Amino acid sequence: MALGSYVQAQDSTKKGPLVITGSIDAYYRYNFHNAKDSGITNNYTSFTNSHNSFELGMASVRADYTTGKVTGTLDLGFGRRAEEFSYNEKATGLGTAIKQAYISVAATDKLKFTMGKWATHVGYEVVDAYMNRNYSMSYMFSFGPFFHTGIKAEYAAGKFGFMLGVANPTDNVTASFSKKMALAQASYTSEGGSLKAFLNYQGGKDMGQNTINQVDLVVNGTLSDKFSIGYNGTVQAVKRYGKSSGDSWWGSAIYLNADPSKTFGVTLRGEYFDDKNAVSGFSSAAKIGTSVLAATLSGNIHIENLTIIPEFRLDSSKDPIFTKNPNVGVKSTGTFILAATWHF
Repeated sequence: MALGSYVQAQDSTKKGPLVITGSIDAYYRYNFHNAKDSGITNNYTSFTNSHNSFELGMASVRADYTTGKVTGTLDLGFGRRAEEFSYNEKATGLGTAIKQAYISVAATDKLKFTMGKWATHVGYEVVDAYMNRNYSMSYMFSFGPFFHTGIKAEYAAGKFGFMLGVANPTDNVTASFSKKMALAQASYTSEGGSLKAFLNYQGGKDMGQNTINQVDLVVNGTLSDKFSIGYNGTVQAVKRYGKSSGDSWWGSAIYLNADPSKTFGVTLRGEYFDDKNAVSGFSSAAKIGTSVLAATLSGNIHIENLTIIPEFRLDSSKDPIFTKNPNVGVKSTGTFILAATWHF
């Protein structure tokens, strides 16, 4: 498990007191509706808000240093992904380069405490591009939490794991005078690890005193050495400050993965995102305000630690939230992405 984060994404084993890892990703995106000079990219998800442009995603380096039972982690990122991931930190003057920074203490072989800033436990996808099989992100990732700053306790009990935490309002590294949010996770891993399930929760007041409660389920199943399947379902209830009742958004996605060889794999992600009550996002411009069905087909071409990802994506909405040149509202749009990720 990567310490304090990415629980459902990967496993890692420390080989010494200092472990340094890193990654680079870049991409080209072309939206087939090609809104040209309108400035509209037909993109409502994170990290790929461009059209007909070569872009740096993120250059990242991470250091984990262990002395006895204490591990310190510093995870730095530079580029579009890092800036969007730590979007709130621009206003505070703290900078956006620190993706994660935390200290973990192994109280026992089963109990660990972590304090600092870490990537969220909620959701299937993660900020580091090389750890996802699709390059573009889901709506659930884009409108869910990115990170937490606080303290948490993790307990391993055989096939089961549990986490409880208290943190600042979601995506805020500093939050004086604010109320805190509760975090929780319960996980299960079957014998041999072919089935992994994570039930996640975050709840409390955000910086605007709105009440947030989110429940999230992630399931990973390995059918064979060539086929695997993933599922993510989430619902977030939002009660606006001063309102007597609330609304919610929810989403559900399935990930079908096939790896016919060590050098080639393919993933089909199908996602349904429902925001008919227009409560996603932090501003009127960021809200979806309708339902969207998105299908993303991504190839994974592996050359050692390099992965080349050609990707086709089709987004279809109930209402015309996309734009066709010249500025005609449409209910669907298609996109091609060519991305490359590399890690060490």
